[in-house]
Amino acid sequence: MLERPSKLTSYRFDQLADQINQRVMPAEADVERYVGLEHLDPDSLRIRRWGDPSEVESTKLRFEPGDIIFGKRRVYQRKVAVADTDGICSAHAMVLRAKPDTVLPEFLPFFMQSDLFMERALSISVGSLSPTINWKALAKEEFLLPPIQEQARLVEALSAARDVVESLKNLHYASNKSHVALCRQLFRISNNGKPPATADMPGGWQLVSLADVVDFQNGKRVPLKSSDRAQRQGQYPYYGASGIIDHINAYIFEEDLVLLSEDGANLIDRSTPIAFIAIGKYWVNNHAHVLRPIPPYSNELIVEYLDNLSLAPFITGSAQPKLNKAAAEKIPIPMLDETSALFFKEGLGKSRQVIADVKRRLEMAQTIQKRLLLETVAK
Repeated sequence: MLERPSKLTSYRFDQLADQINQRVMPAEADVERYVGLEHLDPDSLRIRRWGDPSEVESTKLRFEPGDIIFGKRRVYQRKVAVADTDGICSAHAMVLRAKPDTVLPEFLPFFMQSDLFMERALSISVGSLSPTINWKALAKEEFLLPPIQEQARLVEALSAARDVVESLKNLHYASNKSHVALCRQLFRISNNGKPPATADMPGGWQLVSLADVVDFQNGKRVPLKSSDRAQRQGQYPYYGASGIIDHINAYIFEEDLVLLSEDGANLIDRSTPIAFIAIGKYWVNNHAHVLRPIPPYSNELIVEYLDNLSLAPFITGSAQPKLNKAAAEKIPIPMLDETSALFFKEGLGKSRQVIADVKRRLEMAQTIQKRLLLETVAK
């Protein structure tokens, strides 16, 4: 690791950067990129996605190449990025421009990614639902920074670490995309997630319904109000539509089964898996279907199939999407023989292992990246 700089100097943040508050209407901006907070990836300084300015209407902030876009709303999301072109961004961000007399423009974004900066920024944010930081509060915060020549040495090391992290992020994205493609190819799911049709089935294959390959165990579910759960805290997971939401002192199920979301926006958004395996002893409420696969189907294969399938044709409701049991039972699925089921399970399992290995390497690289700043900038 790098040696700690021998001398650190305290600076107010407004000595390190200017806030660029140039507001423009999208139609008058004459730029090709709009960057909203949804386009910024946590803990990544690169902007990989953007929208078209014609898609937004209200006043936005103009930025130039080299400017820092800092998500001031929900600071805990850790969104900081460096612009590589002209554009406009959401007013829920700050546009900052480094002052090169006190800080290297290349160093400041790395520093703002650090736990030291993020924890301070969060501590002075206001609001409970969407904590937001304002410039006046941030401007007067003081931070210890190394001399310019030390910053240059840090930038070299941090840039190398960043490149490794970004490469692994790209590999993680590609391996996930490859896994989805493999799963859909095996199960004959279309590229857009549309369920397979009889015409898609190879010779000898039969298309059946989900109710033909799993036993629904919904009758055993018992919902508990939060007030009741508060009186029954314990060691057993209490599952809802998207995973564990509490722990209580009793369980209903004592076998590994598949849980499938029954309701909630996640059925449409798919921000988290809608099918997952519950393991051991646990309790399930009435917001998740409970499925016991019928051999040769296994928990893993049912999860792979459902989580790579678009359930839009089977969902009712818009304000509160719902996948009721009658609709879930009708979801089409290929009937596999034992040989095919084993082949699918082994192939998809190896693909999952690749993803897990890349994720582990990515997490290690991110840890090293964070330590570089922690070991060179004093708290």
